Amino acid sequence: MFEGEMASLTAILRTDTVKVPKPIKVLDAPGGGSMLVMEHLDMRYLSSHAAKLGTQLADLHLDNKRLGETLQKEAGTVGKGGGQAERPFVHQFGFDVVTCCGYLPQVNDWQEDWVTFYARQRIQPQMDMVEKGSGDREARELWSALQLKIPDLFRDLDIVPALLHGDLWGGNVAEDSSGPIIFDPASFYGHSEYELAIAGMFGGFSRSFYSAYHSAIPKAPGFEARLQLYQLFHYLNHWNHFGSGYRGSSLNIMRNLIK
Repeated sequence: MFEGEMASLTAILRTDTVKVPKPIKVLDAPGGGSMLVMEHLDMRYLSSHAAKLGTQLADLHLDNKRLGETLQKEAGTVGKGGGQAERPFVHQFGFDVVTCCGYLPQVNDWQEDWVTFYARQRIQPQMDMVEKGSGDREARELWSALQLKIPDLFRDLDIVPALLHGDLWGGNVAEDSSGPIIFDPASFYGHSEYELAIAGMFGGFSRSFYSAYHSAIPKAPGFEARLQLYQLFHYLNHWNHFGSGYRGSSLNIMRNLIK
């Protein structure tokens, strides 16, 4: 479990975009289990640095795209290129290790196509757990119908893999005197819009955060429908963590998207 969090923190740290606690080591815990040792930060509730977090989160999401553009320019410049880049451009969707969103593992096998990755490695595993836990017929039928609709939500959209925090709700952000901090990530390379799904579900993010973020990454056509699709994962994940109280929200999203 903590190996994925350590890899996530390390990946974000290397972008030098937004502050995270520096991970140190995963240790076996006395009596079983494990623990992650990381840098201590004197954190407080995010308030005065919300806009700065929006800017820095956009920088995180644009980091891989900018890296690719830089490497492409260097490859065409005499005397540059041809060497081993310190950080390679990531052209696929996924992550090198398994991560956890809550206590449930997330397999992040690399895929060339974002829609394939999201359907197979985010929604389908959650639906499999719902099926195993309750055999919910309506959920199964709605998901079968929704799968046919998903490609339409991404028509004419060029998605460059972005490094994501992966579980950016209000409980996983903070600040100190130097600026915003994010922690407890479940990172992978995916669509930047995915990050905003859980951020909008439970509050904790001000208008200034969204304004700063979208000034750097404007909303693309179809944003609101895709946001619902991404929130579907989190409602299903909560259903599988906490029970059927999240069933209604999960099914309502699927109904709305297949209209």
